[in-house]
Amino acid sequence: MDALLSRLFSSEEEELYILDCMAYSMVFMAACTFVTLLFENVPYGRYATSKYGFPVNVKFAWFVQEMPAFLVPLCLVVWTSSAKTFLLPNQLLIAMYFCHYVQRSLIYPFLIRGGKSTPFVSFALAFVFCIYNGYMQIRYLSHYAEYPADWVTHPCFIAGSVLWLVGWLVNVHSDHILRNLRKPGETGYKIPKGGMFEYVSGANFLGEITEWAGFALAGHSVHNSAFAIFTTVVLASRAVAHHKWYLAKFEDYPKTRKALIPFLF
Repeated sequence: MDALLSRLFSSEEEELYILDCMAYSMVFMAACTFVTLLFENVPYGRYATSKYGFPVNVKFAWFVQEMPAFLVPLCLVVWTSSAKTFLLPNQLLIAMYFCHYVQRSLIYPFLIRGGKSTPFVSFALAFVFCIYNGYMQIRYLSHYAEYPADWVTHPCFIAGSVLWLVGWLVNVHSDHILRNLRKPGETGYKIPKGGMFEYVSGANFLGEITEWAGFALAGHSVHNSAFAIFTTVVLASRAVAHHKWYLAKFEDYPKTRKALIPFLF
């Protein structure tokens, strides 16, 4: 894989420049996405529509679209001269990334019960994004990111790591609650209860936003931050849409429950 990268980039300086450009481009994409989502919901799940292409089986879509986020980084770590992977801060940050995507690509898709098919356009965009972001995150962390020797004891790293862990746990637990809302044979939507769903409609989204915000704080780079910003834009919009949908569909929906931030929003 080193040979492939050497063909793509004339020097490490050029590759790092491209990685920086990718991060700033992602921030720009987040801004464009924010404006777009003011007028339309992300078209998958309950908001899926045929105008975004033919339907793709939901389990197949999640498995295939998320797989590059695992495989591309794995190839970068295993089959390139990863200059920084022997450093503890880099190792821990890479481990955080892989912990999420092992669960998201290799476990989560096979736990899905029912679920609406994913429009092809949404599936294809997610697939491309996972390649783009997987390369940007792990190539930077494995080859270019430099941290002080005591970075793992720095308040930013400690606070970020705690946020990441809390967010990951909330995300996984909330997904578990959603999967078990319906008993075997039941169809239709139900009001989620338990865990952070007692406080917000988008508990799973809150968990993932918190997770990547912590990752960005611990990683302290524009590359990590760009991913956290993009994730927040997409999932916050989805949380708000879900909240409005629940309020419209269920007359007995808890009125004190917020969309994304407990007690506030």
